[in-house]
Amino acid sequence: MILKKMVRLVILAGFVLFIGISANAQKQFNVLLITETAGWHHESIEDGIDAVERLAETHNFGLERQQEAQPVTAERLNNFDAVIFLNTTADIFTEQEQEAFEDFIEAGNGYVGVHAASDTEYDWEWYTKLVGRMFHIHPAQQTARLDILDHNFPGLEHFGDKLLWTDEWYEFGEEKTGGLNYLIAVDENSYDPEVTWKNRDKAENGGMQDRIGKGMGDFHPISWYHEYDGGRAFYTALGHIPMIYKNQWFLDHLYGGIYYAATGKGIEE
Repeated sequence: MILKKMVRLVILAGFVLFIGISANAQKQFNVLLITETAGWHHESIEDGIDAVERLAETHNFGLERQQEAQPVTAERLNNFDAVIFLNTTADIFTEQEQEAFEDFIEAGNGYVGVHAASDTEYDWEWYTKLVGRMFHIHPAQQTARLDILDHNFPGLEHFGDKLLWTDEWYEFGEEKTGGLNYLIAVDENSYDPEVTWKNRDKAENGGMQDRIGKGMGDFHPISWYHEYDGGRAFYTALGHIPMIYKNQWFLDHLYGGIYYAATGKGIEE
C-alpha cells in the first residue's frame, strides 16, 4: 500500500509539472516587467503592474516582474522576448546588467518604455538611443488634445484622429537617434506647456540654475517606435496618473507596443 501511494504521488507530481510546462509553452511570448526606481517613485507603478498583469491574462503572454534583489543577467533574459521599463527612474542597472541588456536587444528582442522610462539612465548613451528621446521637464497635469499620427500601429487602428486626454505632458530633448516613427503627438495649443523648476540643475559656475520648459513647438511627440541595434523599441509618455491604467484606450495602446516589441508584428506593409 505504501509503495502504491508513493508511485501515485510521483505520477501526480510529474503530471502537475507537465501541466505547468505545457501552460508556459502555450504562451505566445514572454515579457519581463521592470519597475525599479533610483529617483522619483511614481504612485501609479502599482496600478501599472496590475494593468500589465491583466493584459498578460487577456492576451495570453507570459509575464514576470523584476525584483530589485534579482540581477538582470544574460541567462535570465534568455527567457523573454521583450522587457518593459514601467516608470523606472535614474540609474537602475549596473555595468554588467547594461551589457546583458544590450546583448538581449542585439539578439533581436524588444523594449517597451512607459512614461518615466525616458527619465532613466541618462549617462548610458546606448539606452538613450534605445528610448529615442529623453525627458527634460513637464508642466502641471492638464487636459490636452492628442493627435493620432499613425493608425497603422497595433492598438491605434480603431481610434479617431484626435482625442482629449489628461496626463503629465513630458517635454523631450533632441532625438538621440534617427529613424523614429512617431505615433502620437500632443497639441501645445490645447494646454499650457510653460514651467520653471527652481534651482534644479548645476550651473557652469558650480551653483544651481533653473530648468525651464517652454514646450516643443508645432510638433510635440509623445509616443514612437523604431528598430534599434538588431531589436525593437516602443515608447509612450502616457502613464503618470494611476487611473489611466484602467482606461481601455490606454491599455490598447500599451498592448500594441508590447505586441510589437515582443514579436515585430502588427504593422501593415
